Amino acid sequence: MASSSSSSLSNYDIPWVEKYRPNKVVDIVGNEDAVSRLQVIARDGNMPNIILSGPPGTGKTTSILALAHELLGPNYREGVLELNASDDRGIDVVRNKIKMFAQKKVTLPPGRHKVVILDEADSMTSGAQQALRRTMEIYSNSTRFALACNTSSKIIEPIQSRCALVRFSRLSDQQILGRLMVVVEAEKVPYVPEGLEAIIFTADGDMRQALNNLQATHSGFRFVNQENVFKVCDQPHPLHVKNIVRNVLEGKFDDACFGLKQLYDLGYSPTDIITTIFRIIKNYDMAEYLKLEFMKETGFAHMRICDGVGSYLQLCGLLAKLSMARETARAS
Repeated sequence: MASSSSSSLSNYDIPWVEKYRPNKVVDIVGNEDAVSRLQVIARDGNMPNIILSGPPGTGKTTSILALAHELLGPNYREGVLELNASDDRGIDVVRNKIKMFAQKKVTLPPGRHKVVILDEADSMTSGAQQALRRTMEIYSNSTRFALACNTSSKIIEPIQSRCALVRFSRLSDQQILGRLMVVVEAEKVPYVPEGLEAIIFTADGDMRQALNNLQATHSGFRFVNQENVFKVCDQPHPLHVKNIVRNVLEGKFDDACFGLKQLYDLGYSPTDIITTIFRIIKNYDMAEYLKLEFMKETGFAHMRICDGVGSYLQLCGLLAKLSMARETARAS
């Protein structure tokens, strides 16, 4: 019985995001400056309080966990307290749970500190953050705090001034491709280059999204090509959007509107459509002054859609503005 249960466990699929999560700071992909700073901390052991800020899926949580593992080694379990946004992190938790952990006596290697990891720290209430600033000072000789957040401006100033700020940015296509190739080789995933290109396009600099999309496409279709990726990820197809932009540039306004109507009728949200339009325009081969005008108008339309005016009329208005920008450019 035991042997059968262990074999079923070995067949159990771990999400690739977890399976290939780096355990050492040196293995983290991208953000070389930030990672090199963390490597120095891991080597010397003198960890300050830190805030890691940046977009989702760029390696903030992975970096903190890897750093804590390297600093504390076998003492990781008793030397680290990890709280996520899904846990209750109101003022009572800061006063009780975090304070209790900071007071706890733990035998650590010399020069090492206990670590409190607060993931999604920007979703903590300002009251909890106010309570935290005092705790950070009182227990500074034994405990260090690592806060991960998407926007550092949502962390109150007093905490920001007590921490070293490490910024993470979106990963480049090349960096994501490098990691995808490692996973593809390890999992023996059948693919064509266009399929990986599509995954990188849908991920938009987010490594977690890239690996999830790769796994979803593989488990759904057993083959990673462009068509399958866009079926799984369900984003407006870039080629379709490219045709719309090309029609605008060639002065075929009715064809462009028809293409847009097709996308809209497929049920894509205006936010998805306009984000894809922006990314296509950014990489489209056209005169620079025209590209700047197109990006400006797309930006304004995106702003209106984010304000809640996400109608088909807005998107058609954008195409009309783009056509006008093209006409003006031709006249001049």
